[in-house]
Amino acid sequence: MRLLIATQFAFNIGFYAVLPYLSTHLGTGLGMAGWLVGLVLGLRTFSQQGLFVVGGALTDRYGPRPVVLVGCALRIAGFGWLAFAGSTATVIAAVVLIGFAAALFSPAVESETAREAVRYEKDTTTPRAQVLAVFSAAGQAGAFVGPLLGSLLLLLDSGFRAACLTGALVFAGVLAGHFRRMPRRAPAGRTPAGSRRALRDVFGNGPFLVLCLAYSGYLIAYNQLYLSLPAEVERATGSQAALGWLFALSSLLVVCAQLPLTRWAARRLAPRTALVAGLTVVAAAFAAVPLTPAGPAGLLPGAVLVVLLTLGQMLLVPAVRGLVPDLVDDRRLGLATGALSSVSGLAVLGGSAATGALLGTPGPVRWAVLAAVPLTGAALALALPVGRSGKRKG
Repeated sequence: MRLLIATQFAFNIGFYAVLPYLSTHLGTGLGMAGWLVGLVLGLRTFSQQGLFVVGGALTDRYGPRPVVLVGCALRIAGFGWLAFAGSTATVIAAVVLIGFAAALFSPAVESETAREAVRYEKDTTTPRAQVLAVFSAAGQAGAFVGPLLGSLLLLLDSGFRAACLTGALVFAGVLAGHFRRMPRRAPAGRTPAGSRRALRDVFGNGPFLVLCLAYSGYLIAYNQLYLSLPAEVERATGSQAALGWLFALSSLLVVCAQLPLTRWAARRLAPRTALVAGLTVVAAAFAAVPLTPAGPAGLLPGAVLVVLLTLGQMLLVPAVRGLVPDLVDDRRLGLATGALSSVSGLAVLGGSAATGALLGTPGPVRWAVLAAVPLTGAALALALPVGRSGKRKG
């Protein structure tokens, strides 16, 4: 577990040292047109999120260790390639390779973390949500440190190249750690990856698909941090300069409050209850925006949105990850973990287009519709099994 948690921290340091500065590098550094920059970023997202199900299926077939090692090797190659890529074709190839690498190692690491959290819960009676909360907090800490590291590296000559090579170096360290410390675990089942039986077991599982839809409601809402929040900040202040501070606020909230909040919730709330409560808090984040009086700098509504959305995230994400092992066969845990991300990613693709069309509508109408999305997810989640309570016994 310590290896997996450290891995999540390092993953995000290496990734976020590069990603926030990629669009500027493509547009300003390489002179790409705006539509081409958007296409490259979209291809990265699709090659990662859309292919998580592939990485999950391979994890079930071959075990997590080889999939993580291959994914890390591809991420190193991708960052190294991107550091020196100068043409459109080479940039696209490097970016797709970077995304596909994550589609391999992320489902492997997340499914193994869920499996270890369940085992740890049985051995110690510590609720699995607490273990998964540490994993989430480590990822957010990496997402907070990574952009700071990238911004320092950009001060150097050839700063973006230095950031890419530093990211590759971070993943080389992760590769070495997993090569030495990750156990050689036998595959969970003998059914070939991607077989009809395996796919039927996961995509024919009604409760699991309900969980995917409920989680999609959260991800569509969370994506508003990149869509509706910038528009709200610009409306209130005339620029988007304060966005970085609001994102930093979100990351710091997770780093500081995730563990105590999850410790409290794991002892008092069943996983389904935590999921419903988290989605309700996310809905309240959007409902509160038009009701919040503007602060001195006009940022109070945006800050309220960020705080409530982050609190909802901290409640529901460990609950979702903890529910997956209860809903699917252990032999399909990798495939299910990847499918959760892929199905939700497709929902976000369509949902973001629909919610983006709301940007021109009157404020109260837009925020009410946005609040209805996670509320719908909460209603769907009520149909799920309660899940293990996670409360200590005796």
